[in-house]
Amino acid sequence: MKTTLFRIGLMLFLFWGNVAYAEPLHLLAQDFPPLAMRVSGESSGNPDDPLTGIYMDIVKEMSKRSGIEYTLKIYTWERAYKTALETPGYGLFSFRTPEREGLFHWVGPLIPMDWTLLAKKSRNIKLKSLEDARKYKIGGYKNGAIGMFLEKQGFDVESVSFNHLNVRKLDAEKIDLWAVPEAVGQYLAKREGVSGFERVFTIKELGIFMGLNKSVSPDLIAKLNKIIQEMKDDGTLEKIYVRYR
Repeated sequence: MKTTLFRIGLMLFLFWGNVAYAEPLHLLAQDFPPLAMRVSGESSGNPDDPLTGIYMDIVKEMSKRSGIEYTLKIYTWERAYKTALETPGYGLFSFRTPEREGLFHWVGPLIPMDWTLLAKKSRNIKLKSLEDARKYKIGGYKNGAIGMFLEKQGFDVESVSFNHLNVRKLDAEKIDLWAVPEAVGQYLAKREGVSGFERVFTIKELGIFMGLNKSVSPDLIAKLNKIIQEMKDDGTLEKIYVRYR
């Protein structure tokens, strides 16, 4: 009798374990080259447009190793955040900030992504501390974590809906500084045919994570974190980063 009950229990455990991984993860990203972007190169379009970028390459490899299916779409930040927060099985790519810590299950870090201030080299702007940036106009990304952080600190932040617009604004000196991860800023500048930007200050040293809805199984979170660590250890993540430099 005990043996029979044990076998039934084991079968149920295996069945429900497989069910937990059977449903695909629905991942949402904002248009944020080179992390996530449309193959067409357009900043706006249909959520079902073909995508490319660092996120896509990481998730493809993660799916291959885990056997977990996924979808990945580009939404506006506001829509992605609300959907991932409220809808079971959904997630987004995000900085892991104290304000968001308890709202999601976290996988990562996927990629190091410092919060930085960029400036034109020809301006010769020198910052010894973040406080030194108060006298400058700073370009930000609408509802982006870096710009919102600076706004809360009382800095003069002028935000745009599409981050690539800050390339032209910084080059034309309509803003003095650009609050953006350096890798993103330099990639966008290169894509826009602009050069001569430099990092003048590092605000925070952070990384990008996947933030998954709290309905996602803790076992699945542990499984994905294990795979991401393996991808880091065997050099896969670094190879993906290099493709987009």
